[in-house]
Amino acid sequence: MSTALVQVGVRVLHGFVARDGALCLWGEVDTSDMSALKGGHPLALPVDRLPVGDSHAPMVLMLPSTSAGPMPSPQLGLPPRRGTPRLRPWQVPVVEVPFVDDDLADEFDGRLGPSVHWLIELCAFAADLVRRGRVLPAVLPGGPVARWRPVLTGFDAVHHADLQRRMPPACRAERARPGDVAGLPAADTLAAALHRLVDGLVRTRLALAGVEIGTGWLAALTGEPEFTAAPALADDLAEKLDAWHADAASGAAVRLCFRLSHLQQLDEEPDATDPAARPPGRDVWLLEFLLQAVDEPSALVTASDIWQDEYAPLRRWTRHPQERLLGGLGRAARLYAELGAALRVPRPVDMVLDTAEAHTFLSHAAILEEAGYGVLLPAWWREPQSLGLALELRERDPVAPVLRDEAADLAHLVDYRWGLALGGRVLTETELDDLARAKIPLVRLRGRWVHLDAVRLAAGLTFLERGGGSMTAGHALRMVRLLPPEELPLPVTAVGGKGWLADLLDGDLEENLELLPPPAELRGELRPYQIRGFSWLAFLDSLGLGSCLADDMGLGKTVQLLALLLHRRAGPALLICPLSVLGNWQREAARFAPSLTVRVLHGGEKPEFEGADIVLTTYATALRAADELAAFTWDRVVLDEAQHVKNSAGVMAKAVRRFPARVRIALTGTPVENRLAELWSILDFVNPGLLASAHTFRARFAVPIERYADEEAAARLRTATRPFLLRRVKSDPSVITDLPDKRHIRHLCGLTTEQATLYQAILDDMSGRLTESTDKWNKGIVLAAMTKLKQACIHPALLLGDGSALPGRSGKLERLEEIIDGALAEGESALCFTQFAKFGAMLTPHLAARFGVPVRYLYGGTSRADRDAMVAEFQADQRPGIFVLSLKAGGTGLNLTAANHVVHVDRWWNPATEAQATDRAFRIGQQRDVQVHTLVCLGTLEERIDRLLVDKGVLAERVVGNGESWLTALDTAELRSLLRLEPEAVVD
Repeated sequence: MSTALVQVGVRVLHGFVARDGALCLWGEVDTSDMSALKGGHPLALPVDRLPVGDSHAPMVLMLPSTSAGPMPSPQLGLPPRRGTPRLRPWQVPVVEVPFVDDDLADEFDGRLGPSVHWLIELCAFAADLVRRGRVLPAVLPGGPVARWRPVLTGFDAVHHADLQRRMPPACRAERARPGDVAGLPAADTLAAALHRLVDGLVRTRLALAGVEIGTGWLAALTGEPEFTAAPALADDLAEKLDAWHADAASGAAVRLCFRLSHLQQLDEEPDATDPAARPPGRDVWLLEFLLQAVDEPSALVTASDIWQDEYAPLRRWTRHPQERLLGGLGRAARLYAELGAALRVPRPVDMVLDTAEAHTFLSHAAILEEAGYGVLLPAWWREPQSLGLALELRERDPVAPVLRDEAADLAHLVDYRWGLALGGRVLTETELDDLARAKIPLVRLRGRWVHLDAVRLAAGLTFLERGGGSMTAGHALRMVRLLPPEELPLPVTAVGGKGWLADLLDGDLEENLELLPPPAELRGELRPYQIRGFSWLAFLDSLGLGSCLADDMGLGKTVQLLALLLHRRAGPALLICPLSVLGNWQREAARFAPSLTVRVLHGGEKPEFEGADIVLTTYATALRAADELAAFTWDRVVLDEAQHVKNSAGVMAKAVRRFPARVRIALTGTPVENRLAELWSILDFVNPGLLASAHTFRARFAVPIERYADEEAAARLRTATRPFLLRRVKSDPSVITDLPDKRHIRHLCGLTTEQATLYQAILDDMSGRLTESTDKWNKGIVLAAMTKLKQACIHPALLLGDGSALPGRSGKLERLEEIIDGALAEGESALCFTQFAKFGAMLTPHLAARFGVPVRYLYGGTSRADRDAMVAEFQADQRPGIFVLSLKAGGTGLNLTAANHVVHVDRWWNPATEAQATDRAFRIGQQRDVQVHTLVCLGTLEERIDRLLVDKGVLAERVVGNGESWLTALDTAELRSLLRLEPEAVVD
């Protein structure tokens, strides 16, 4: 198709339903010179240049038009045309395609219109109906003609109604009759398309299966649809089939339901006179038949009660329950043939099964559910137990205590033996023997039934024949965590044994640690969770393994690291941090660990590394002095706010990897901000190569988790990272119990008339620029407009940059003043975060004049000495005050617990970043409840994106990707819908 379509310059495809019910497409030529197309076919694809296929006579389409011709599609991005459009008829040749799917976009050099996307969804809906058997035969007049048609009940009917509601106008553009001024009705169009699709798909599946049914009407259901029959007979057949279809649709108020339960294990001798008796030792299962109300699943009646006319719970849904029960069993027997035995009984109630038969039914349960039957199964079937390998490790020369083992390292040899684990629990030799003898993968283990994948079970049992042996601790570590699937038949899900390696790999390392006493030189008292964190750091440090302490902001990562540095002094530690917290590290070291020798490498300072316990520097300085730092051998290299190296390909990440160290440590409250690749970058710095290559990590974890929400992959990743990444959050009662509450308040602010005018002007300017630009520059135009729209929502003076006055011109400023006024009246202080440093500089003098209290301002240009002084003064000041901070400079590393109000004046649209800023106040040392105020402009892009983040309830990377760049991928219609200005936005 691609060659033919490109030859005629098609750039947009649209879909509609032709008069014979066929799905058809028409293409639109990408040209603004519509007058060049003559001859009554302004949008036609010349038939002689189309690919070979079933062609149709030119169709009359009702298209929005002006005197110059049909209006171009919005997808072409052409400038608007003068004149008021109205529907006018045009003759357009079309070509039929057998099926519409997402690959159609690759078939030609163009785009798919919204109507084709709708057709793709309709095709998928039809295919799903056919796959689940939700179809019945029919006879149509005029021939007569045999057809297959859909049966729409329950959710399918809801989906059908939603498709009809969302049908694009282009899908009903064909003129119904000469003289009509509108296209086909939506209901008729959808019915024609869905019936045609269903009929074609059923015939295709029957043909592929080689199915041929009888003669006459039956043969017409698999071959040519027209057949010969007397008119009276054809009408009678059509009437009966229509009644069958109506009965199937209306009868969906109740449905047949199956309930499987395990009864007991028979150990007594069977009765020889009873042919139904089971051999001794066989398990007995009961498959019950019930009727169930579709819209009220709790309304269930057993077949036994139905045959006794005791079906009161279902009287409001059906008056013929016995017929429904028998009819349902008859249809279900086509999917699960064993039900045929029940139909040979006059009044079927249930079936007694053995374990093999029960497994056969369980294997058909999904098919029955898809066909619309109710299936009630034991809970253990819905919650399958994962089968994995178990690795038992034993040290050849055990030493104790483990946590003080200075000799342990990754070259240490350990003995190992393989086993199998079910749900993380190691199976015994007896249980393995039972599995090996099992004829079916449905077995009882430890008092409960378990369903096992037969292929995985066979592979696991074969693997156990390898026995055991010895390996290095490093090889065991890599094998348990990230060995490629082709090298092991199953993942390692359980590790046991004795020794430091078993302790490291066995589940929750933090809980199994032997806790160390805090160093005697540490000034201050560690909380229980901090002692566990310090002991965890010391344990990995003693093995020469890196670690990532990812405690929530405010839980004291600083003091835990200082305790480690006091616990074992083996040489200088290089600690790299943002400039904003450099002074904080100096003060905290002097407070908690005054015996440590601390030197600072910043600006023109060049300290001597030898003799220092800690060398403090910033990321910017470390990058400039990378060669000097790489020439020195450090005992430890520590990254504070380690998300600074989340981009593994960035210059900063490459630079810090060059610094040689015995152990590497990362401190961060947000190990993942946007993508899992950030986690890989941090942990690969900590323990290079332990998580395999970036490519392997992406294929095994990032893509399955981020794109497909694969829970198994997420569980494997947690297992792989658990020994080296410790994450505790403030909301966990087991971590900290004395933090006050945090309350989020969302303030919807209006726009002034001036703000609304500027907002609309930005939208108009962006639309014009997008129309004139090439695709290459659209991203820059959109992002520039986004920034301006945010500035307009904050204040006109910020957008205009004219130094004009602030009062009375911004809804956000008015609400901000109300919040601060209320806080100050209660004697409380507030933090105000903005991503625009220029607005912070404008806001500071305004708030100082408005409220007459100290107002401090911290931004990227603030010197280290000034920021340290401001933070100290704010914390010590007994008077209520205001601290204005730029989000980038003040959002991490600062302790500002003197404030208990946090105001986000504008949105960063990354919850992790905003949470970091909030944690400047909500952290250890905070004595009052913290109120977090988020200002959102009503009826603007701010409200829509805020609603998206709240409604989805997912990680930021699942919604917005990397920053705001996701917005540039939207098409013109979606972008305008997101950015548009609603009338309710203006409040004055």
